[in-house]
Amino acid sequence: MELLKLATEWAKAEVFSTRFFIFFALLFLIASVGFWQMGKTDLAKAYIIPTLVAGILLMTIGLGLFYTNKTRIIQFEKAFNSDATAFYQSEIERSESTLKEYTVVFKVIPILIIMAALLILFIHTPTWRAIGITTIAMLIIILLVDGTAHARIEAYHKELKLVDIAHKN
Repeated sequence: MELLKLATEWAKAEVFSTRFFIFFALLFLIASVGFWQMGKTDLAKAYIIPTLVAGILLMTIGLGLFYTNKTRIIQFEKAFNSDATAFYQSEIERSESTLKEYTVVFKVIPILIIMAALLILFIHTPTWRAIGITTIAMLIIILLVDGTAHARIEAYHKELKLVDIAHKN
């Protein structure tokens, strides 16, 4: 498979994937408005701020990654056309670096989920329960989306290595 096509397909898949952060962000923001307008209990009212914050964080992540990957598609073509070998090497290095970052993500996020669960267990005020539950929900969404992104970058990296083998033969 041609190097530029491989890189572009990966970036387009990332653009599609980041839309899920935006989708879930909108759900959190809608939930926040719902709790604000219809929440009658202390716990329901306590969800207003945590769901708003989670929505804003997910929206920031989603929009940031969306625009980063969208512009990356254009940059790929320019970099490939100017120096295909340097582009190839930079993609190998970037994909390896990203794979290492995911190793950290998949260790840190479960620890944060455990901490949020402990928060729910040991602190019984509505605000802290809402914060714990919302945090767990947001982190699970991040794990879901990042899990598929990790699988994509791993497959992309393997295919890049195959391109390297094809160049040597």
